[in-house]
This record gives sequence, structure tokens and C-alpha cells, in this order.
Amino acid sequence: MYAAIHITNAEAAAAAALFTLAQQFSPLVEMASPRTAVLAIDALRRMMGSPSQIASEMARRAQERHLKGNIAVAANPDTAIIAAQYLAGITVIPQGREAAYLGALPVSALPADPDLLAVLDRWGVRTLEELCALPPTGIAERLGLNGLRLLAIARGEVHRPIHSQIEAVNYEEHFALEYPVDLLEPLLFLIARLLNDLCDRLRQHSRATTELQVSLSLVDNSTHTRVLALPFATHDAHALLKLIQLDLEAHPPRAAIRRLTVAVVPVEPRVVQHHLYTPPSPVPERLELTLTKIRAMVGTENAGFPELIDTHRPDAWQMRTAAGRPAAPLVHEAEREFGLRLALRYFRPPLPANVETERGRPSKLSANGINGRIIHAAGPWRSSGDWWSNLAWSREDWDVSLMDGALYRLSFRTSEWLVDASYD
Repeated sequence: MYAAIHITNAEAAAAAALFTLAQQFSPLVEMASPRTAVLAIDALRRMMGSPSQIASEMARRAQERHLKGNIAVAANPDTAIIAAQYLAGITVIPQGREAAYLGALPVSALPADPDLLAVLDRWGVRTLEELCALPPTGIAERLGLNGLRLLAIARGEVHRPIHSQIEAVNYEEHFALEYPVDLLEPLLFLIARLLNDLCDRLRQHSRATTELQVSLSLVDNSTHTRVLALPFATHDAHALLKLIQLDLEAHPPRAAIRRLTVAVVPVEPRVVQHHLYTPPSPVPERLELTLTKIRAMVGTENAGFPELIDTHRPDAWQMRTAAGRPAAPLVHEAEREFGLRLALRYFRPPLPANVETERGRPSKLSANGINGRIIHAAGPWRSSGDWWSNLAWSREDWDVSLMDGALYRLSFRTSEWLVDASYD
């Protein structure tokens, strides 16, 4: 069964009020027109009773919102829509009796284009009862599929699902101050109020956020905007407020605030499946708060996530401060699949070394804690890159074995020898 609500209010806000009213009875609402809404009511029969009782409850709640109009209940949505638009009060149409209830209505009540209605008018067809009396074969020959569809609607024989309309949710809140605010504590009190409303809205729609934006309009007509990008999805208002507090302490506005705006970007919430015998990992919100405090102490550019650089230079990486997943993996696919044959331990930084050569090959190595004659040397492996920029590099790599069995990776860069790593 379907119920249609048609209102006659002329106010512009009446359409939004109608949609809100219909959503109180079902999350799936089709707006047939700005003044007509239709919804399925089968699931309401156990809770609210018969179709007449459901329609009466709809009428009562519509009256509370000062909405005036008609309500119709039928076995298909098109019959309910037409009946609500043309029959006054509450109408409940039993299944199979659609043509009898709609027969006296004009043909213009059907959802048809004006040209098709003009053809029916020239035929002398004025009511739905007269249309239902026509043979389907003749209508198909003269009006085609559109004519057969109108005939099926007039007879109440069209059964289709409703095309639900998704509510546009606003994830942005504003607050205008009567007097400018230049202290952090009262500002956070106002931000907390807006954040609580936004997080409640996220939870109601089963959403979370990974991006939070705070925009402060200052008394000097400038705008102070801060954007927090999170590596995880959350709707925890307390954690978000703490992150905003730490960010504003590190980047305070330069003048008093007269208006503030808080907005979030909705995303799918994260789903976590905990292991039965493994203790739970740290809560991501707490970890992000800890990282934010570290950034405040050491500087944003000194805290972040390691990321490989797209270059052939060995061991080239950079610190990325933005949240998210690294663009390049820190372990190559070949290493993950086959495993490393030898463990290579890098020295940070590389050790300066004195290397003696014979016929262009290393023969003796001396460095901090390393001293001995080289009995085997493999190389050189020459590489260079980034010659088109001021980061140009060039190097020769050697793998050497000393008399005591130790294995080292040497590199010759420009005019100096370095011990890059040792093999285990």
C-alpha cells in the first residue's frame, strides 16, 4: 500500500515541511511534485494499524505543521497521487476499485503531455471512466505505448516502486557573534556547540568525516581558515575539538573573531573487526592527538610520514606532513614475495672512509671502527640522475669483503668514499 500527501499551502517552505513530514513515516519518499509526496506504508501497519488509521495519523501531524491538503491510500503510487490531488480529505481506495474511485476525474489528472491530452479531447474523451471504456488495441494503434500507459494508470493497473528522493544534508554550521571574541576559551566553547551538531548529524546518517574546516571571519575583514585532514574517519566531537584547539594554539588568528563557520566532509565510516585473543590497538583519535602535540613541539615540517621519492637514487625518501596513505610502498613487491637474502644495515649518516685503491679497485678500507684489507670487491655499479635540476647526483657503489669476513657497501661520491651499510 502507498499513501500520497498533497498540500495546498502556497508558502515556499511548505514543500520542505511536506518532505520532512513524509520522512517521519518512511525513509523512502518520492516527491511527485513540490506539493505532493508518496511513500510506502506496508511496514507501518503492524505499528499503527489499518490504512485508515495511518492516514488519520498523517493528517494529524500535517495539521500540527499547519499543512492543509488531502491524503489518499491505494495499492499503487500513481493511483494514490491522483486521488490525493483531486479527492478532498482522506481517501482509502481498496485494491481493484481504482477505476471506480477515479472514473469521474478529468483526463487532465493523468501525467501526460499536452499533445496527448489534446488528442483525447478531440476524441470526446473527458473523464477517466470514458478512457477506460476504450479498447486497448485501438489505443495502442493510435497512441502507442504512451497511450497504453495512461490507460493502465486510469485503471489502477500500474505497479512500480517509488523513486525515493535523497535528502540533501548540510554539513556546515555558522555562528555570528554579537561582540568580537579574541580569547581561545570562549571561541572553543562556540566551536564545540557547532561540532556537536555536525557530529550528531553524521551519526544520524551513518557517516563520518576525514576533513574538518574552521573558517573565522575577523574584525579586519580578513578570514582565518584552518583545514584539518585526518588519516581516519571519525565522528568523535571531543577528539575533533581537541585537534582544533591544538591547531589554533599553533596558528592563532591575528585579530578578534566576529563570525565562525565549521564544516565537515562526510565519508563512509571505518569498520574495525577486533581479534578475539589480541588486545585492541590504540584508538586512532588518541594517536592523532599525540601526533598533533608532537608537531606543535618539533614543528610541522619535522613530523609526518616517510614516503619514497620517484627516483633511481638509492635510499631516497622524504617526510610528508599531510595525512593519508604513502604514494609508494616502503617494501618492494619482489622483497615481499621472495624475502631478502641478506640483511643490509644502513649507517645513518654514512661513515666517512679512507680507501686505498689498486688498478682502480678498492684494496684497503679504514673507517670508524672498521679497518682491514679488502680481499674481494664487486663493482663498480655506477648511477646518476636528476641532472636537469639542482639535485643532481652521481655515485659508484662497491660491495667489499674484508679479511675478517665482514661485508660492506661502499660508495664513491664526487671526491669522497663513504661506508653506506654492512651486510649481516
